[in-house]
Amino acid sequence: MSRLTSPTSSTVGQKILVACTGLLLCGFLVVHLAGNLLLFVGPEAYNAYAHKLHSYEPLVKVAEVVLFLLFASHIVLAVRLSIRNRRARGSAYAMSVSKRDDRILGVRLDYWMLPTGLVVLAFLLLHLVDFTWELRPDVTYAELEPYEKALALLTSWPTIVGYSVGTIILGAHLLHGAPSLLQTLGINHPRYNKCIKLLGGLFAVVIALGFFSLVLWANWFEHGGGHG
Repeated sequence: MSRLTSPTSSTVGQKILVACTGLLLCGFLVVHLAGNLLLFVGPEAYNAYAHKLHSYEPLVKVAEVVLFLLFASHIVLAVRLSIRNRRARGSAYAMSVSKRDDRILGVRLDYWMLPTGLVVLAFLLLHLVDFTWELRPDVTYAELEPYEKALALLTSWPTIVGYSVGTIILGAHLLHGAPSLLQTLGINHPRYNKCIKLLGGLFAVVIALGFFSLVLWANWFEHGGGHG
């Protein structure tokens, strides 16, 4: 039993698991964003994509469970690392033991990885309430095609505010997290670290702007600036 639990009981093992789950979640973000960008193509393309996806409902349910476990593991491990690191070093987040010192306006991003991660969790819950669980009382889900549903949700103020804040915080989280997880997994060399940091930052910006562009599309291009 000790051999099985040792990877998660050490700081290094937990950091590797956080990095692995983070990498898989980054892959999900890419796939999810690619599907949502079909909104720009038009109703036929997006509805066809959504209906095709729902035709594999059992597999989708399994994927949702796996995604939930990945995200839960990522958060739980990050919290455990944060607690352990606070006790040992008084730092805000265990990944700050690395030599990375990413800053925006003088603020070290590594100190804010846990708080931004929790905001991203709230963003995910809002998305699930809106699109997966369909719990919004102001939207008549049964009468709407997927494209119409997305448009109705993305033009409502709770979603506009929640998604705008969520995408900004997601970008901030990835800005440090994406390069750091590569470093944790051993992709680290003085000659290439600047390039890795640049690519990680580019990934963070593209993902954040990609999801935020959906809100802009719904409220500006599709509705001419009006809100439903």
